[in-house]
Amino acid sequence: MSNDKKSISDINVRDKKILLRCDFNIPLDKDTGAITDDGRIISALPTIRYLLDQGAAVIACSHLGRPGGKRSSEFSLRVVGDRLTELLGKPVKVAMDVIGEDARRLAGALKPGEIMLLENLRFHPEEEENDPEFARELASLADIFVEDAFGSVHRAHASIEGVSHFLPAVAGFLLEKELFHIGGALLNPKPPFVAVLGGSKVSDKLGLIENLLERADTLIIGGGMAYTFIKARGGDIGASICEEDKLEYVRAVTVKAEKLGKRLLLPADSFIADSPEDTNPPEVVLSFNIPEGKMGLDIGPKAANEFVSIIKDAGTVIWNGPMGLYENQKYSNGTRMVAIAMTDPHIISIVGGGDSAAATRSFGLEGRVTHVSTGGGATLEFLEGRALPGIECLLDKDDTSI
Repeated sequence: MSNDKKSISDINVRDKKILLRCDFNIPLDKDTGAITDDGRIISALPTIRYLLDQGAAVIACSHLGRPGGKRSSEFSLRVVGDRLTELLGKPVKVAMDVIGEDARRLAGALKPGEIMLLENLRFHPEEEENDPEFARELASLADIFVEDAFGSVHRAHASIEGVSHFLPAVAGFLLEKELFHIGGALLNPKPPFVAVLGGSKVSDKLGLIENLLERADTLIIGGGMAYTFIKARGGDIGASICEEDKLEYVRAVTVKAEKLGKRLLLPADSFIADSPEDTNPPEVVLSFNIPEGKMGLDIGPKAANEFVSIIKDAGTVIWNGPMGLYENQKYSNGTRMVAIAMTDPHIISIVGGGDSAAATRSFGLEGRVTHVSTGGGATLEFLEGRALPGIECLLDKDDTSI
């Protein structure tokens, strides 16, 4: 899959109606319905402002929550429209429907420099089914489709992939940034290339391990998944998390790494306790000699220092997954030290979404790394090297059709 896609800066959008797919799937207060984090709305502003400044009429659309294909006031995008109005300093008209009479009326009357918002796409089951007729009606509202919801590009939904069969499709600035940073790190990394993987389960990272093992010079394994690797090498891991059914797989990965001449590093030591709820101070032991009944909950100080040293000597680092239960202060040291190392200005540092991104933000370091991905599952699948429907459908950079 080519990552070199056309973006809005490559085309003329003046006097065009733009169907803009955003990711407004924001968290709301369960009691009041108020927005608790407007980060995803703010991240869409550069694309929206550019389109409006260039004289386009913007028809924004998104999903919110899981309404199950039924209309629900709980999942209405009106709260997003209100916040967008505040942020843009201009009115955002919110349609009462998606492809119905009100949406068509507002879209038909929309003038250059104006913006409207369709209701929740997932009020229609046809959205997630990628129904061609639904996609055709959605596309009929506009002249050009702009994809800017990176967190959803791994889904073949009507507003992600389906509309591209009826409209020329290009990337917005948010998606373009993801393609540039993650795609660049994978395809043309500044050497040496180091991948840092964490999280609890090997089974969640199978494709990621395979893809990065081929590309990276060094693969660092931390978090709960490290103990499956340690047991596969004959270590004693006590009561630490372990996927018994993946032991043969990780043995094969270890052999493959050796054949490829790649370094595959595991934590030398670990912070251990009886359980995550243990109120006693955690102990530090060698990761291959964890006592029976004890479990590893964070990489130890020796491992953290070793990982940091390797990160700081790298040219490119991709990090996906925490080193331990970082939400608990007692087991946050490894993740914090990795996050701080990622801020070294001499390296290209990519934080691969999900818990790693949340950890980076919690430590106040988001603005000090090269790129923090906005996707969760999409980031993981992109890093795995999969072809993603919402990217594949976009026009290539050298396409002259628009």
